[in-house]
Amino acid sequence: MLKLFQSMKKQKISIITVTKNSEKYLERNILSINNQAYKNYEHIIIDGGSTDKTLDIIHKHRKKIKYFISEKDKGLYDAMNKGIKKSTGDIIGILNSDDIYYKNALKTVNKYFSKYSKLDFLFGSVYKYKLLHGYHPKKIRWSFGFYSTHSVGFFIRKKSHKKVGYYNINYRYSADYDLFYRLIVKKKMIGMATNKNEIFGKFRSGGLSSRIRYIDFLKECSLIRLNNGQNFFIVYLIFLARLFRNIKKVFV
Repeated sequence: MLKLFQSMKKQKISIITVTKNSEKYLERNILSINNQAYKNYEHIIIDGGSTDKTLDIIHKHRKKIKYFISEKDKGLYDAMNKGIKKSTGDIIGILNSDDIYYKNALKTVNKYFSKYSKLDFLFGSVYKYKLLHGYHPKKIRWSFGFYSTHSVGFFIRKKSHKKVGYYNINYRYSADYDLFYRLIVKKKMIGMATNKNEIFGKFRSGGLSSRIRYIDFLKECSLIRLNNGQNFFIVYLIFLARLFRNIKKVFV
C-alpha cells in the first residue's frame, strides 16, 4: 500500500519542452503552462537550433521561462536529457512543443505526489485521438498500451529519475519505452494512474511518432526488449505477430 501524507505539500514541478521549428504550436504550449492553477513550477525549453520564428516566441515569453538554450543536439531524447540535467524541481514532466496542459494539470500532479509518499511516477489521462487513461504494467512486455502518453501524461520524481538514469539516445524513436521498461520491470518502481476524469491535457497527433516508418519502430521496440533481458523467442514471436497484424503499415 502507498503511504499517505496527512497534509498537502507544494512540490516544485519542472516542465521540460523540447522544440525545433515549432512556431505553429509553441506559444499555446507556453501559455498552457503559464495559465496553470498551480504555480510552483519551472519551465525549461531546449531548442534544437530553430530557423523559423520559434526563438522569437521564446524571447517574447522569456521572463516566464526558467531556462532556455538553442543549439544543435543529437535528437529528441538528447534534448530531454539536457532539460532533466538543468531541472531543479522535485517532480519532472515532459510537454512537447505541440502539446498543451489543461489548467488543473499541475495541481493534480502535486496532489498525487503529496498524498503518496512512495509514488515514483504517475500517468494522467490525456486526449489524443480519444481519451487515453490508465496504467497497466503487465502489458509493457509486448505493447505500448500500458499507459496514456509520455508527453503530457507522464510525471516522475526527480530522485526516482536519477535512480533509473537518463533516456538512452542510442534509441531514435522509443527511448521512452526503454525508460519505462527500466522503471517498471528492472527497477520495479511504483507507479499509478490518475482518476479517468483527471485529464492533464491534449496530445496533438501528427508529431514525430506519425513520421516514423512502422518497421523501424517495430525493430527498435524489439531491440529494447532484448536489451532489457526479455527472452529472444518471445520477442521474436511478438515481432512477427505485430508485423502481420499491421502489415499494411509496413509498406506505407
